[in-house]
Amino acid sequence: MTQIRDHYLTAAAAAAELLAAPEVAAAWQEPSALAKLSVQGLAGHLAGQVFFVPQVLDGPEPTEETISIHEYYARASWIGSDLDDEFNQGIRTKGEKDAADGPAALAAEVATTVRGLRAVLPGVPSRSVRRSGWGPWSLSLDDFVASRLLEIAVHSDDLAYSVGVPTPALPAEAAEIVVDLLSRIAIRRHGATSVLRGLSRSERAPASISAL
Repeated sequence: MTQIRDHYLTAAAAAAELLAAPEVAAAWQEPSALAKLSVQGLAGHLAGQVFFVPQVLDGPEPTEETISIHEYYARASWIGSDLDDEFNQGIRTKGEKDAADGPAALAAEVATTVRGLRAVLPGVPSRSVRRSGWGPWSLSLDDFVASRLLEIAVHSDDLAYSVGVPTPALPAEAAEIVVDLLSRIAIRRHGATSVLRGLSRSERAPASISAL
């Protein structure tokens, strides 16, 4: 099994535990830390980062060009987009729908999916995958898994903060992968000097170097 798949499975298992936390169920109908997204919707969106992997594996191997993960983020029109644009509205709607059966059902489905992925993902040969909403390109499976690792890391923190529990800790190497991806996205959005100052010189740092 590639190292990135192992890191992803570790993060996915931690997300499953977080989704099963009683604090998540207690705050289910409350607003989350993210604007216009309830705890239910955020939980559904986090769960989606687990559901997406078996979904792309079930699809045919794409014929579209395979691009790198860094090019994928360079092409991602949703980065920095308005909260009310069509893509972000769709994210909120799908998150609510995926979690419509309640916190216990969602947590159980995620836990079952993680167990299935532990049995299957390590042995999947290298291949490309794609989702229907992308442009005419695909990603290698390991790059797609890395992108889901980033999503799980970010949204686990969002959900944990929303309900007042500690953010699940990532293994050091997994955290480094996520931070590297976010740093590269931030450089494209804000420029290298702004990111350099944001990380090293608080007295002249810009107001934000947010990657997403």
